[in-house]
Amino acid sequence: MKTPAELEKSAALQVAALMAAAARTAPKTCGIDNIKTAAIDDEPTKQKVISRMREIATKESRPGLARDAGNIENSPALVIIGVEPNPAGLNCGFCGKPTCEALEMAGGTCTFNSIDLGIATMSAAEVAGRFHIDNRIMYSIGRACMDLGMFGPKVKQALGIPLSVTGKNPFFDRKA
Repeated sequence: MKTPAELEKSAALQVAALMAAAARTAPKTCGIDNIKTAAIDDEPTKQKVISRMREIATKESRPGLARDAGNIENSPALVIIGVEPNPAGLNCGFCGKPTCEALEMAGGTCTFNSIDLGIATMSAAEVAGRFHIDNRIMYSIGRACMDLGMFGPKVKQALGIPLSVTGKNPFFDRKA
């Protein structure tokens, strides 16, 4: 027989896999496949992320990162979604540069890459919501994961989604 805690953790991990699939298959500008996904489901890795979030909070005077680190202490899983810079080749100027080549030379990230990251992340969060798994999109988790090199050097933007299966959403009433 499984305990409620075991069942809840299992549900969160199953949904994390479905979220990663939703993010990966989300629509992308010009069909350019530059979305990367991962899930953190082990305590040592999660603690590394939490520690890095707290380090950033102290070093950069960003108390929100420390708050977010506390929020994810009891999360059974974190879904991380990143995007590799890859200009869409549209030369649209939406990024502030006249051409995609000028953007690449400046080391910037295509605006459409950020939009693709948002669409992928919202697709993943929608899956969690559909299965009644509490979640919240956090830039702070993505920042810590990038700092830790979890996506390698190519990913320049990432977001994280912690999951929770408890009686009350721990990501809702957050203290500043």
